[in-house]
Amino acid sequence: MAEGEAITQTFEGGWPAWPSYALVDDLLPTLEHWTHQGRRFALATLIDVIGSSPRPVGSEMAIADDGECAGYVSGGCVEAAVAAEALAVLADGKPRVLDYGAGSPVLDVQLSCGGRIRILVRAVADAQAYVSTLRAARNERRTLVAVTSINDCEPGGTRFHELEDHASVAIETNPQLYRQLHKPPLRLIIVGGDPIVLALLRLAPMFGIDTVLLRPRGPESYPVDLPAPLHYDRRRLEASLAAIQLDARTAVYTLSHDADADHTLLSWALRSDAYCVGALGSRSKARLRLERLRADGIDEAALARLHTPAGIDIGAKTPQEIALSILGQVIAERPA
Repeated sequence: MAEGEAITQTFEGGWPAWPSYALVDDLLPTLEHWTHQGRRFALATLIDVIGSSPRPVGSEMAIADDGECAGYVSGGCVEAAVAAEALAVLADGKPRVLDYGAGSPVLDVQLSCGGRIRILVRAVADAQAYVSTLRAARNERRTLVAVTSINDCEPGGTRFHELEDHASVAIETNPQLYRQLHKPPLRLIIVGGDPIVLALLRLAPMFGIDTVLLRPRGPESYPVDLPAPLHYDRRRLEASLAAIQLDARTAVYTLSHDADADHTLLSWALRSDAYCVGALGSRSKARLRLERLRADGIDEAALARLHTPAGIDIGAKTPQEIALSILGQVIAERPA
């Protein structure tokens, strides 16, 4: 089954029994799959919220020309209506700004949260250029701003501008333009090869987190039953680290069970823009680790990003529980 197919659904013929479409947050693989098949699609973007909403501004839903959908823009209250409007957009080429909720003129579609939302629905005319631009930026870990005309979404109406870094920039709306950030996914760099590492590699993709595995002198083959990481490097640690450029959307965790390897990795990560750094180990080892890092010139501001022992305290015992505690930490501290 091709990437993106398993968790899309078709609204034609009735409301799906289970909202699997809402498990898709990263639409790019689905859009690439549809584009490869030559299918046309529309995007529905949540551009304004008044009051409460289960989804933040910027949430998107993709609707293919056969009614297949991925992603969601509310808690299930409006998705079927949005899908129907998207098919109409694909048929007549005219964008819509939909208005649902308290005070909306659409009385038959109300929100259980009591809020009000506006959704921009437009066809993506040059799908190949759209997805290629997003994919290239993601591969190079660049942040793009997509600027779309709300009132006139003609072909080529979405323009991309690049940001210098991954700094938080408010998503803006005005009567004419909608601006949305497309940031690189969170990235988790892991050193080690124990069962916790395997659990992290299995769980992280479920949360949309890209993984990089460093295992010096590790096996040549990667486990076939795990999702493939962005990169698996079995060279000596110094060579692996020299080939990686860290950024402010990257977390780094060492589970090597080797004090020298831990120190090398932590010293490297704490001198970078990595937003979250962690090391597996006991609290007694943590004190020695901190002393060694201070002696190596790591200041207190950098050490504030270090979590040792790694993970939030959930009473974790098993590899899966420890991996979950680490991912909870990575998500809790992610940049805006």
